[in-house]
This record gives sequence, C-alpha cells and structure tokens, in this order.
Amino acid sequence: MSNKVPFAIKETENCPKCGARLVIRNGAHGPFYACSSYPDCHYLRPLKTQGDEHIVKELEGQICPKCGFTLVLRQGRYGMFISCGHYPECGHTELIDKPDDTSINCPQCQQGKLLQRKSRFGKIFHSCSRYPECQFALNNKPISGECEFCHYPLLIEKRTSQGIKLVCASKLCSKQQPTEIEKNNE
Repeated sequence: MSNKVPFAIKETENCPKCGARLVIRNGAHGPFYACSSYPDCHYLRPLKTQGDEHIVKELEGQICPKCGFTLVLRQGRYGMFISCGHYPECGHTELIDKPDDTSINCPQCQQGKLLQRKSRFGKIFHSCSRYPECQFALNNKPISGECEFCHYPLLIEKRTSQGIKLVCASKLCSKQQPTEIEKNNE
C-alpha cells in the first residue's frame, strides 16, 4: 500500500503555533496536516474539516417531535439516518431501516419480541426488543418451536454442508432436532 497522498494542495499554510510550514501526512484515519517542525511542535489538524455527520437532504413537511424544527437526512459514521435540523443540540434521531419484527417471543425474558438487526459491520443478528434490560441475542435465524431434548422454547436455523438444520437455541443443549423423515422412520 502506498504512503503517498493521492492529491496535491498547491496552497501552503503556516502552523498557528510556531509559524513553520504545514505538511500533509498520512495516518491510520486518513490524511492530516502536521507541523513540519515536529517533534518541536506537535500541531496537527484533520485534512477534512467536515464533521462526522453531514446533511444529505432536508425533509420538507416532517417536523421534529421534540423541538419543532425540520427533520433532515444525514450521512453518519454507520450509514444514513434521520435527525433534527439542530442535531446534536436537540438529539432526536430516527432509523431509516426499522428492525424487522419476527413475532417470536424472547425465551429469556418472555416479555419482548425478537427483532432482526444489523451490526455496525453489516452482519444480521436477532435480539430482544427490550434491550438493554434483556440482552438476549442470536447470530442465526430464530425459528419458533420447542427442543425435543431439553424443551427450550426456541430453535435456530443453521446452514451446514448437508443443508439447513434446526438446532436448539440453548447454549447448554445445542442439539440438532430430528427431521420429519427421521421421526417417521422410528
């Protein structure tokens, strides 16, 4: 991987602390301005002056329920979201993609429903709607049903080389459930 910056800035700036020339350096989080008299001066500044979340579009006719200002569509660190025009002062945010409700009761707390969600890396998982009170989560697709061995009230769908198998969702059991063909042979 190249350490060169793929663009050149013709203007030269001086360090506000010591007056030396600022140079462009490359770091783990991208390019930045640094003082050329380093290590005597430790001044640095990000190359991009843009904030974390920038406004993509103003949503006409939609009003913030907290403060009454217009809602806007923003591009953030983890994707698009809707927020108040006075974000972060107001703090009202909404998700664009609402989590899918599986209508399966949470086996841990028996009060919430399991929702399909996305991690910050884009992987799909299922968790209880009462989070953070209930922290039940699954990485596989939940299937309503009861384990024939331990009678746990939830099964999960696992993909194997032999096809899709139903397995007990309890970490203590985790046994594969017999298929209809295996039940008929007994």
